[in-house]
Amino acid sequence: MDIKIEELMKVLGEQIRELRLRDNITQAVLAAQSGVSMKALLNLENGRGATVVSLLRVLRTLGRTEWIESLGPKVSISPMQMLTRKKKRLRATGSRREVPHV
Repeated sequence: MDIKIEELMKVLGEQIRELRLRDNITQAVLAAQSGVSMKALLNLENGRGATVVSLLRVLRTLGRTEWIESLGPKVSISPMQMLTRKKKRLRATGSRREVPHV
């Protein structure tokens, strides 16, 4: 499935607009609460692109940070567990050669 980036930006913008309208928030209020400019919010909602920072600020304000968190896999083992886990020792195969004593 080869979806164009422009189409994805448009879908994302529509979803953000729907969230804003569902929460009954005007564009001016969302922009102010998010700390982004009106132009950045308009670009985002209209699928014309936005910076990652603007996107994240708007998502945080709308209470949708789980969108970002859902992008990566869940870690099933913590880094600390990995450090404390003992590695299995590997044994050499074959016979040992004796070194002649001089």
